[in-house]
This record gives sequence, structure tokens and C-alpha cells, in this order.
Amino acid sequence: MNTPLLIDGKAAATRVLQQVREDVASLYEQAIEPTLAVILVGNDPASQVYVRNKVLRAEEVGIRSLEHRLPSDTETEHLLQLIASLNADRSVHGVLLQLPLPAHIDELRALQAISPDKDVDGFHSDNVGGLSQGRAVLAPCTPSGCLYLLKQACGDLRGKHAVVIGRSNIVGKPMAALLLQADCSVTVLHSRSQDPQALCRQADIVIAAVGRPRLIDADWLKPGAVVIDVGINRIDDNGRSRLVGDVDFDSALTRVAAITPVPGGVGPMTIAFLMKNTVTAALNQSQAQRSLSEAVCPSIS
Repeated sequence: MNTPLLIDGKAAATRVLQQVREDVASLYEQAIEPTLAVILVGNDPASQVYVRNKVLRAEEVGIRSLEHRLPSDTETEHLLQLIASLNADRSVHGVLLQLPLPAHIDELRALQAISPDKDVDGFHSDNVGGLSQGRAVLAPCTPSGCLYLLKQACGDLRGKHAVVIGRSNIVGKPMAALLLQADCSVTVLHSRSQDPQALCRQADIVIAAVGRPRLIDADWLKPGAVVIDVGINRIDDNGRSRLVGDVDFDSALTRVAAITPVPGGVGPMTIAFLMKNTVTAALNQSQAQRSLSEAVCPSIS
């Protein structure tokens, strides 16, 4: 068997961000300054790192970022008021609510409060439903990044059997919808699936998004499979803390045709597609506003 291809998420993210830079420059030529508002509630250390990285990437590609940091005891109503003000602000094109939220805040209600056309995370039910229907909507960033990597590694995905391990609202379910749009045959495995190893061994493509370190080893994979490992798990390895995926990387290498490493695989793609969604949102809102203006003030012939 040939040496497996390591799917380089960092290099792919660089290509996506370069395209975003060019799109941002085009928007500036139209007097549009794409703007992303990021809301962080509380002092979760991991969330602070994620927000910092998102703001840095935004600056790098020319997207204006607005940070709203709220204390951990913020009430749901206060958060909803902030979201409403950002929805009403025409200069803001994307609104991102960093998860997780403190336990006392109604997460679903907060996510639903974000205007669907500014929902750059793709979590609003209008965008979730639109994705399932195959409409052009703001899709969740991680699954979108995974699909990009798959197309880079495999080319045409039509007719391939894809197995998604995990059925979360953030990755598993939207990933399945995107793969269906790409004309794959899709199986979703979860905690109640019977004989998941046998089902997974039928897959041309495996998307691992279950949140269990090194769960999927060579016994789950057929020779020549392409594996996208979404998992990011911190483990103690002989007294050292390290990040590993949901796939046992060394074991899987004996079977796969291509695989993403952890770290350096899917992670960089998530932020790259957040930037891409922000630009898409800015363009869509500009076009909608232009159409509305033309409808209100039709040209006189």
C-alpha cells in the first residue's frame, strides 16, 4: 500500500484565508467593511483562547472585529438585549456567541436570538433547516471545513460511502447534510448503533466527531479509507499532556489512503470558514439592502 497522504489543514486554511482576503478587498471597493461581533460570557480559559484566535484571524484578513466580554453572572435577558442591538446594527454583518455559556444561561434561546443572516456559526434553526433542504445558507464552520478538505483529498465525492461517527448538532448532523449535498451515501453512527465497527469498515470516507480519544483504530477502517478526525482531546501520555484525536493515528496509518493529523488538521479550517461565512454574510446583507432600496425607490423611466 502507498504511503498515506497527510491532509494538511494548516495549508488548506491558508488558501481559504487568502481567498477571504481577496473577497474582503472587493467588499472594501464597494464601501463595505465586513464586521464580526464576538460575544464571550465568563472567563473560561479555553474560550478566551478561541476568541483571541478568531479576532487575530479577522484582523489578518481585514475583517473588523468587535469584542463584547460579559461577566459570568450575566443574565439571559441582558445577553438577549446585546444580541438584539447587534442584529439591528447594519454595520455588523456577523454575530458569534462563544460556547459554552455559563450553565444558568438559556443557550438555545440565545442562539435562536441571533438573526439568521448574521449567524456565522450556522446554529440558528433557519440555517440548520435550510442546510437540510439543500438551500444556500450559512453552514456550520467545522463541517464546511471538513468538506473542503475531503474535496481537496478525494476530488469528486459522488457515490462514495461516508460514515459520520457522532450526531452532534454542531458537527455530526450538519456534516451528514453536507455530504448528502455532495451526493455521498451517508451513514451516521452513534451510541445506540449496533456493531459500529462493522458499519464503519464499509466506508470510503470516515468523519470522526465523537469526542473520545483514540476510539477509532485500524479495526474500524477498510483499506484505502479517507479519514477526517474532528476530535480534539487532551490526554496524559506518560506524564505529558498532549492533544489527540478521536482516531488512533498510528494504528489508522496502516489502513488509510489519507488522514488529517491532530493538531494541524481540521482545527485551522474552523476559523478559516468562520471568516469565509462573515464575508458571505456581509455580501448577502449588502445585496439584500440594495434590492430593498431599489424596490422602495424604483428608477423612473
